[in-house]
Amino acid sequence: MSNTTSRRDFLKTSVAAAGVTGLGLTFSAGTATTSASQAASAAMSNPSGTLPVKKGILVDMLPKDMSYENRFKLARDVGFEALQVNTTPKPDDQIAIKRAAETAGMRIDSVMNMDHWKYPLSSADPAVVETSLNGMRTSLHNANFWGAKYVLLVPAVVNAETSYRDAWKRSQTQIRKLLPLAEQLKVVIALEEVWNKFLLSPIEFATYVDEFKSPWVKAWFDVGNVVLYGYPQDWIRTLGHRIVDMHVKDFKRSEDGYQWVNLGDGDVNWPEVRKALAEIHYSGTVITELEGGDESYLRDLSQRFDRLVIGKT
Repeated sequence: MSNTTSRRDFLKTSVAAAGVTGLGLTFSAGTATTSASQAASAAMSNPSGTLPVKKGILVDMLPKDMSYENRFKLARDVGFEALQVNTTPKPDDQIAIKRAAETAGMRIDSVMNMDHWKYPLSSADPAVVETSLNGMRTSLHNANFWGAKYVLLVPAVVNAETSYRDAWKRSQTQIRKLLPLAEQLKVVIALEEVWNKFLLSPIEFATYVDEFKSPWVKAWFDVGNVVLYGYPQDWIRTLGHRIVDMHVKDFKRSEDGYQWVNLGDGDVNWPEVRKALAEIHYSGTVITELEGGDESYLRDLSQRFDRLVIGKT
């Protein structure tokens, strides 16, 4: 989607179904869970109990009235280490973003693809699909130019025109067309579940990724996205080694409905999330995806991240 707000608007207007369409799926539990001995080993190797993750922020959360350089410096000064940047086809923007990150001493961790909602790979319209593929090609080249390892992709959207089975088959067919470029550029396509009525269980998500049989297709996991119909810690353990990057936000249910809230103000069980991440030995980047704000807000968010996600006391 074009920015953080549009992603959130989509989530507000879409209610994910709880069921899973039968697709003849197979799943090996042994590949998705971590044994007790591995969990114990992780705990012993990190006796402080803190997670060795990198703290990242979505660029759209930074004040938009600042230059890229000043935005990135602000992110660094309040405690963030890495950035997720939106795809851009404009060479001048690509260069400006790269220079700003280098000047600020910030690493561009990943790229947010911009065409996967309006132009889903699961569409039956060849023109829509080709637009989506071209957007992903731009994203992959952006990532390579910026030194980023991952491009986030929502693989499919199930709707009145696209059945679940068709979404599965069509999207896999199109993503496979991107694998030679991903391998050439050394950029992983990281697939996300985000209330698109698709990949509605962790077992299904794992199976979908595994069917590519490619190191260039992995999982992007969002802690907040699954709270409505699951438990983040369960998804983390099931997806296991497939997870290469993450979003964090919090989600609060009530009798009046639900809302996205700041870290620690919702229903996410952060101690259990940390425990699950330790069990799968996750040491990658975790990126905040929340409403943006000023320096005071971002500094508070950074401190919340340290306490809730990393486990600092």
